[in-house]
Amino acid sequence: MSKITSEHLGRQAVIYVRQSTLDQVQNNLESQRRQYALAERARTLGWQEVSVIDDDLGRSGGGVHRPGFERLLAQLCEGSVGAVFCIEASRLARNGRDWHTLLEFCRLVDSLIIDEDGIYDARQTNDRLLLGMKGTLSEMELSTLRQRSREAAIQKARRGELFSTVAIGYVRAPNDRLEMDPDRRLRKAIELVFRKFREFASVRQVLLWLRQERIELPAVTYGESGRAVTWRLPSYNVVHHLLTNPIYAGVYVYGRTTTVTRIEQGRKRSIQGKRVPQEQWQVLIRDHHESYIRWDEYQANLRQITHNAAMKGRLVRGPARNGGALLAGLLRCGQCGRKLHVAYSGDALGLRYACQGAMINHGTGRCISFGALKPERLLEAEILRRLEPLGIQAALEAIGRRGQRVDEQISHKELALEQARFEVARARRQYDAVDPDNRLVAGELERRWNEALKRHSAVEEELKTLRANQPEMLDDATRRMLLALGEDLPALWRHSGSSNQLKKRIVRTLLHEIVVSKEGEKMTMLLHWQGGDHTSIEFMKNKTGYHRYVTPSNVVELIRELARVQPDRSIVSILNRLGVHTGHNHSWTEARLRTFRCNHKIAVYAEGERVARGEMTLEETAAMLNVSRESVRRLIASKLLAARQACKAAPWIIKRTDVEKLLARSAAAGPHTQTADQLPLKLQ
Repeated sequence: MSKITSEHLGRQAVIYVRQSTLDQVQNNLESQRRQYALAERARTLGWQEVSVIDDDLGRSGGGVHRPGFERLLAQLCEGSVGAVFCIEASRLARNGRDWHTLLEFCRLVDSLIIDEDGIYDARQTNDRLLLGMKGTLSEMELSTLRQRSREAAIQKARRGELFSTVAIGYVRAPNDRLEMDPDRRLRKAIELVFRKFREFASVRQVLLWLRQERIELPAVTYGESGRAVTWRLPSYNVVHHLLTNPIYAGVYVYGRTTTVTRIEQGRKRSIQGKRVPQEQWQVLIRDHHESYIRWDEYQANLRQITHNAAMKGRLVRGPARNGGALLAGLLRCGQCGRKLHVAYSGDALGLRYACQGAMINHGTGRCISFGALKPERLLEAEILRRLEPLGIQAALEAIGRRGQRVDEQISHKELALEQARFEVARARRQYDAVDPDNRLVAGELERRWNEALKRHSAVEEELKTLRANQPEMLDDATRRMLLALGEDLPALWRHSGSSNQLKKRIVRTLLHEIVVSKEGEKMTMLLHWQGGDHTSIEFMKNKTGYHRYVTPSNVVELIRELARVQPDRSIVSILNRLGVHTGHNHSWTEARLRTFRCNHKIAVYAEGERVARGEMTLEETAAMLNVSRESVRRLIASKLLAARQACKAAPWIIKRTDVEKLLARSAAAGPHTQTADQLPLKLQ
């Protein structure tokens, strides 16, 4: 008692109250009573001013943020605390740093620490030694308790019997076993999610389909009555959790998450729920209970979800979208190992694959760059060749699955209607069982009955709509068409109804990766098939300026020759009359022709240039010979007069010197006819 002085009594006594968990706060009430009773003990020891700090109820003392403890330290620094009361040292701190910080503050401001065992003065060596040992024992006690509970939990987990919660679709059976939920609607809903993921291969697409078709999924809620199942339209996290939880593959796992501790602003912060790789799971027991899917399908689903992620680096392929690049995400450079990027040039056909990683990161040149059309056509041919034996089987399955989608919706709605009927019947039984005079209860039960009737009517209407919109049976003509498409896979592949997204999914199902290497102008694609086989495809790169839009060389030479004898308007007329098109398969116009001449450095026809070269047309030759145009054509056909023609519809070009020679030979031969105006044609 001599340790308590008037100076201590002149300041306030602080009662620090703490319990580690909310469960202790709610259920361990005796501990609270003992701690709050310290206020009466302080008054018995002579303190008039007593304050209680209970801000840390439900908070651990292992170093997490404790506002009540910080307030206690602040009051100690102000010098307004004469003594700190607690029932034991573990209530004040569970780690050495907080404990010794408190002791140092009490020593500096001359404050006492009082527990149920005694009164301690931090300025005295013996008391300080004893308090230090108490703090160490408290910290060791916490570590021992944690280690014991952790080892016991792991031991139980190794037997597959440790369950904190049970996933939706399962129920806890006697002897710590898991069984499938007996609710048939619930099981069918979970099976539908996995079946739709096999079809869409995308969590988001499954979610959109479920919400579009107004199909609800079960969710677990916890209330006063315990665990209950409610039905609601799903969110992305609900679908993702169903597809990534290994419990649905019949596997018991423990240790999928861990707790990471960091130091932030000088204090420890624990981050719980951090995912760890599968190889680091502490317990994995296969075939532990009845499953919804196989383990290999679960692993494939995880890989698909991982590869569907965008902007995740070169380790994933990215999602299969409707873009024109069939091999996006599959190509890898054989020189540097980076993924190849896709570069578009305005339309779906004008795209290229290029290794741009080194250029983006280091400013160096591209390792590989090539057009997409040729390698994609070669790969399509290889894939169709391998899939050809499965074409008929795929067509038959497509015929069988045509009505499956609507059947699934009808089956799900029928189960929902059955449950709605049960809820209506239950609400009616509850209403009938209540005393009619008890209007407070009867009114609420009547409202619940009406709500159940409304839900029943809504589900019934949805079921009627689905049954009314069922697709009709396929007729013989349609079945024959589908079977014909199954026999002709190239036609099916190029069909307008075959989306790029579907084609990409087929390619990714068959291929794991494609490694592209370059040797001169020769490109080699090494196909890594999913089964482990490898196939090599080689092709030559197009030379610069040679692509699918290049105008043929014979057309270039034709225009070059026509431009020397005719203006652009006449050339356009000749080209269109002959059915000659541009490189982009367009008809010719004067503007296109001018652009073409400019690109190929062909000069425009100048008036009089043909005359300067001594060239004459068919009409000019007929006038000079004083004969008809048909007569000149006969002279050309009989090879008596040399002439040339760029193409069938182009004008004849005759040299003036050849016409003069013909006239000279005709004059030397003498008159041949009685008509003075007629030129003799028999010159031999």
